[in-house]
Amino acid sequence: MEIKHKENNSRGMFYIENEKGLIGELTYHKSGDNILTIDHTEVKREMENQGIGSKLIEKSVEYARENNLKIDPLCPFAEVKFDQNESYSDVRIS
Repeated sequence: MEIKHKENNSRGMFYIENEKGLIGELTYHKSGDNILTIDHTEVKREMENQGIGSKLIEKSVEYARENNLKIDPLCPFAEVKFDQNESYSDVRIS
């Protein structure tokens, strides 16, 4: 399952598509102080409970590490995943 990424100016998204179109997305906005705020995570209802949302969160963490960014997990799903996964603490805004 390939996770794609697109970004323009201060907005971006990680997403997964299949032959039927978009099946999952994580959207964010970036602020000037190198903070990536995850504001929305969504997976098509028929694709839920397959770990797709978690994979999108993992990809955003990887991206933050590669680009020296911090993450503010504003989206409730992202916040829960950050609370559950101590290994994300290096990129979580304090």
